[in-house]
Amino acid sequence: MTRALRSLWIWFVTAACLVIGWPTMLIVRLTERDPARYRTGWTFRRIGHVIGRSNPTWRLHLGGTEHIGDPRRPYVVVSNHQSLADIPLISHVPMEMKWMAKASLFRLPLLGWMMRLAGDIPVDRADRRSGARALLAAGRTLANRCSVIFFPEGTRSRDGRIGAFNEGAFLLAIKAGVPILPIAVDGSSDCLPKHSWMFGDVQDIRLQLLPPVPTTGLATRDAGALRDRVRAAIVAQVAAWRGVPPADVDGGRAGTPHKSADQRNEKPA
Repeated sequence: MTRALRSLWIWFVTAACLVIGWPTMLIVRLTERDPARYRTGWTFRRIGHVIGRSNPTWRLHLGGTEHIGDPRRPYVVVSNHQSLADIPLISHVPMEMKWMAKASLFRLPLLGWMMRLAGDIPVDRADRRSGARALLAAGRTLANRCSVIFFPEGTRSRDGRIGAFNEGAFLLAIKAGVPILPIAVDGSSDCLPKHSWMFGDVQDIRLQLLPPVPTTGLATRDAGALRDRVRAAIVAQVAAWRGVPPADVDGGRAGTPHKSADQRNEKPA
């Protein structure tokens, strides 16, 4: 099957999942009393899980799920970000978490409606007050015993290296008194290249949940140090997978361009 035909099939499955998933989520939402909308959100992530599993080019290697423990224990989850494929891939993590996402996505038919039903949190980057409102909404989600996930780089990596992290997620975790759950992702950048509708060739994708980082005893002035500690752990994990020094993965330092797993002839850990 050619890349174009395979990509058309994957998009067809994605559209079918959204069409079927929307009324399913609506029924779940109308029967749910949990203020965190946990079951509704979980239903949405299962749709993402199906989309990920239906893609024959994605070979996901998921590890570290033992770090979750009680799925209703709230975390501020932070992950590096390589492509749009990260979203259905992270849906394989066996816990519900609300996503901070661009406000424009919430205006899309079906997908946006489903994000609203799930309780995901819109952010308008052009409106400073929107960020503050989003963090307040995230705080309420955590208080209702549901995790929230951030991509603290703010955008997808252009070269496979890890960019600077924003402090917002770490300030939130300290104020809410919940741990940070770091996620390291690698191999997804070639799955769905930016500005392309066609999916890439078969890819081995690694997704690892790292040990939670507690925030007990920390003050807001410690947010920068917490951010740097968590980012360093993610950088170290990706560097270990690639067999390179951490400096080569750190987007804030001089490093070598990222190569795909096929180019390096590596096997997943």
